[in-house]
Amino acid sequence: MTAIRFEKNSNNIVTLTMDMPGQSANTMNADFRSAFSAAIERIVNEKDSIKGVILSSAKKTFFAGGDLRELVAVTPDRAEEFFTMLETTISNPMRTLETLGIPVVAAINGAALGGGWELALCCHGRVAVNDDRIQLGLPEVTLGLLPGGGGTTRLPRYLGIERALPLLLEGKKVSPRKAQQLGLIHQLVASQEDLQAAAEAWITANPMPKQPWDVKGYKIPGGSPSSPKVAQMLAIAPAMLKAKTKGCYPAPEAILSAVVEGTQVDFDTALRIERRYFTELACGRVSKNMIGTFWFQLNDIKAGKSRPADFPTNKVSKVGVLGAGMMGSGIAYACATRGIDVVLKDVSQEAAAKGKQYSEQLLGKKQSRGRISADEAKLTLDRITPTFEQAALQACDLIIEAVFEDSRLKAKVTQETEPLLCEQGYFASNTSTIPITQLAEASANAEKFVGLHFFSPVDKMPLVEIIRGRQTSDETLAKAFDFVLQINKTPIVVNDSRGFFTSRVFGTYVNEGIAMLAEGVPAAAIENAAVLAGMPVGPLAVSDEVSLTLMQHIRNQSKKDVESQGQTWQAHPAEAIIDRMVDEYARPGKAKGAGFYDYPNKGRKHLWTGLTEHFTQSAKTESVDLEEIKERLLFIQTIETIRCLEEDVLLSVRDANIGSIFGLGFAPWSGGAVQYANQYGLRQFTERAQQLSERHGKRFAPPSLLVEKAEQNESFE
Repeated sequence: MTAIRFEKNSNNIVTLTMDMPGQSANTMNADFRSAFSAAIERIVNEKDSIKGVILSSAKKTFFAGGDLRELVAVTPDRAEEFFTMLETTISNPMRTLETLGIPVVAAINGAALGGGWELALCCHGRVAVNDDRIQLGLPEVTLGLLPGGGGTTRLPRYLGIERALPLLLEGKKVSPRKAQQLGLIHQLVASQEDLQAAAEAWITANPMPKQPWDVKGYKIPGGSPSSPKVAQMLAIAPAMLKAKTKGCYPAPEAILSAVVEGTQVDFDTALRIERRYFTELACGRVSKNMIGTFWFQLNDIKAGKSRPADFPTNKVSKVGVLGAGMMGSGIAYACATRGIDVVLKDVSQEAAAKGKQYSEQLLGKKQSRGRISADEAKLTLDRITPTFEQAALQACDLIIEAVFEDSRLKAKVTQETEPLLCEQGYFASNTSTIPITQLAEASANAEKFVGLHFFSPVDKMPLVEIIRGRQTSDETLAKAFDFVLQINKTPIVVNDSRGFFTSRVFGTYVNEGIAMLAEGVPAAAIENAAVLAGMPVGPLAVSDEVSLTLMQHIRNQSKKDVESQGQTWQAHPAEAIIDRMVDEYARPGKAKGAGFYDYPNKGRKHLWTGLTEHFTQSAKTESVDLEEIKERLLFIQTIETIRCLEEDVLLSVRDANIGSIFGLGFAPWSGGAVQYANQYGLRQFTERAQQLSERHGKRFAPPSLLVEKAEQNESFE
């Protein structure tokens, strides 16, 4: 079977139906490129007898884009070969198609992303099904790449530089309706059955079309880079871009360069410029890190690779949430927006109602932005029942406890509400640190007790960490996994441990930053180094967000639990700083307006000047090694992640990488905490960890698993 079917009807209109054998979606792999080149060659040979060409798809989607398995295999020594392949099998055939002198129309029945949208953009006309679920766009930047099939060349020539750049730099996806408003879709049809007729009608109405840039006298909409308005925008664009990327992501800078350089030369030269930048990115480490994690590993997770097999898919219809604070309210919102009825319980009706107001505010914002209707907002809000009465929890499929981080309180609410579950129901704790096995001691059905660790704010954070206690059954784990997918979150599965995976690693990050403060490293250097390393927020700022009081409480609870088991608590140098901040200086964090930062009523937050006086007065700023600070913050998280793998807390590398990025904000450019070590080189990483251990403490000592992998010259897979 060929990847493209060539069919000519009685009106001499050729339909090229893309239908990759053995795949659920069309991709721009070697088979497609060969079939596409052959089809274009045939059209060229028969063009005198062809009235027009329609590109269509036999799949549910139009075209999914490039073959990422091919891209991750490209190495610098194959750069010239790859560049030539792009030119001869993608750029040239697409350019031939749009300069044939006969109309070419894309009949878009579903998503057209990346190379698929580029294929559509090289057509003279585009008709699409009017369905807001269909996504069109060039999201390559999210995988560390740029559109290499003409995207940075054609889109600015359609829209102008200023309108095209946000779509390219942010990888924005748009609906067919929005694309029509932009002028990129020529006609919308009601259903897929209407596409062929609409495409044929467009061909009849436009017998001799040309692309705008192939018409004599064409000028780029809005002006070229040398025009005053565009030049003024471009003068500040690199600085604005660097402020966002912190120099960690080469793709946005390459996109900007390709667009600016490409719009100052002829079309074919612009394509050549684009191919050069694309080849450079494809051969680079960052794109391979991001493709490996954000595509292959994330898709494996969503496909259920971490889910126990042999259990039917389970859906919940009624969820009870205990505690209407920030976390409980967020969980209630996440459930209600996915069509699940929620009983939001707190100690008083007033407290529960306040929790529901959180959802009301979020829905109100969506409504004001036109993302949902008033009826949709009301329907979602009506699914949440705030209450102080336990009886309302009767027959819940799932009850999630999200009360204060106190073992005794959690045990109390478990025993009070667990009997109200339906027969097949199960109970979950949203604890962030207390072992699930310990909490399950209060349960009458420990096999139906599981951890569901959400992240704040729940409406924005995509991850849920599912924690399996010693007695948690496979069936309960499978149900929990299904529930997380049901509410459109990303699940990772971990075994039980104090702090599990994410809280353990998060603790190393904030503690390392605070420990540096204790060493006399200036706070500004710590915070800036973290952001330059790719972390979203510095360790001192995120400590304020979490609350130093809460951090102190969790540590004290953990210490108490550890010592009650006859074990010795290993103190961290950050603990003394946290205690001084809370107990001596009464600066517990953002909620109180005073932590490592000051939070004035008017104006932006800023580092507390007292940090210099109390902690870094004798420090010499010029002696600070910024690169070492960056490495300390990334290394300590990676080392703890590898320890979690070694201790079987983490069950897979994919869960480690996705969990570290989605849950902790670990530098996305690296592909995640474990991939950071892989791309660093395990032997080199181990040697550097040993150096940091000698300089800053045994917490940097490389785990045995890391040493073993390094000695065998292996990587984590």
